[in-house]
Amino acid sequence: MLLHTKVTRYLEFKSIEGSYVYKGGKILKVPATPEEALKSSLMGLFEKRRFRNFLIFIDNYDETKPDTHQGKDLTTMTMRELYVAFGLQPDTHQFISHAMCLQLDDVHLDKPALPTVKELQTYCYSLSRYGTSPYIYPVYGLGGLPEGFSRLCAIHGGTFMLNRDVDEICYNDAGEAIGVKSGNEMARAKFVVGDPSYFPKEKVRETGQIVRCICFLNHPIPNTGDLESVQVVIHGPQVNRKNDIFVCSLGNAHQVSAAGVYIAIVSTKMEGTDADKEVIPGLALLGHIMQRFTMVATTYEPVSDGSKDKCYISSNFDASSHFEGDVDDLLSLYKRVTGEDLDMNINADSVEADY
Repeated sequence: MLLHTKVTRYLEFKSIEGSYVYKGGKILKVPATPEEALKSSLMGLFEKRRFRNFLIFIDNYDETKPDTHQGKDLTTMTMRELYVAFGLQPDTHQFISHAMCLQLDDVHLDKPALPTVKELQTYCYSLSRYGTSPYIYPVYGLGGLPEGFSRLCAIHGGTFMLNRDVDEICYNDAGEAIGVKSGNEMARAKFVVGDPSYFPKEKVRETGQIVRCICFLNHPIPNTGDLESVQVVIHGPQVNRKNDIFVCSLGNAHQVSAAGVYIAIVSTKMEGTDADKEVIPGLALLGHIMQRFTMVATTYEPVSDGSKDKCYISSNFDASSHFEGDVDDLLSLYKRVTGEDLDMNINADSVEADY
């Protein structure tokens, strides 16, 4: 998507050095190649062989080539049935689905396997593309994303009103949004796009609460080979929770902190009322913490698609640190505003040149 919009002209990315999963009280590297599978301590000897065969099948699978299907129709076969067909154990199902396919719950297990298999292929392709892990992160932090898009918007004639609060969204007699007011000024518009915080409560509904804990460390996360940047997924049932816990660590290599200082973010969906208790399994992985800040945010989603009131509302960010769900929400928002899916079929040569 970033290449498609050409915002990459203004951004520089650097790989996250490691992808890890939590199992049995330990942080273990996520294997994503047949060779890594044989070396992984996530599984026993026979399970490694089965996992290796599974990865080879995923790597070779092409929806348009029946000879790669091994007699499996992934449009009807569920993901659970696919795992079982390769003899994989439930623990292996968990780390594949949550640490590689980036699923947030287990609903996908009883749905057709094809969408989840494509997500797994994306993970494996990204790993082969970027080397040490499938994740990349903007140098100088996520603030570069809105900054890059603001420059791109200005090139195409967009106008930014800085240091302005949105005091009111204005509607016509039919209840359609026609603009926003800031003090005594009004900006007229054919429709309004924004996150839930800008809109009255009747236009959104609560979806839960997210706790995020930002920690300053003077060392890398222990047991990750002293890697400066890592992503760790703690599957909820491993620590007696329903929801996964996400841990992301960054350092000076990404220009988000001073040399020798590391920033670790632990986040999850609230299941109780004690925010600190919710993130204990993630904090326990970090070792000595110099300072930490804990925040709890209520999340919302729109109650309608925006076609009637011309208010196109996004959902709030979820607890994940990989933005998979947030990108899906953005694509949904684009379709609601324009009436069509975002077409990212672009010339490969121009992509590589831009990149």
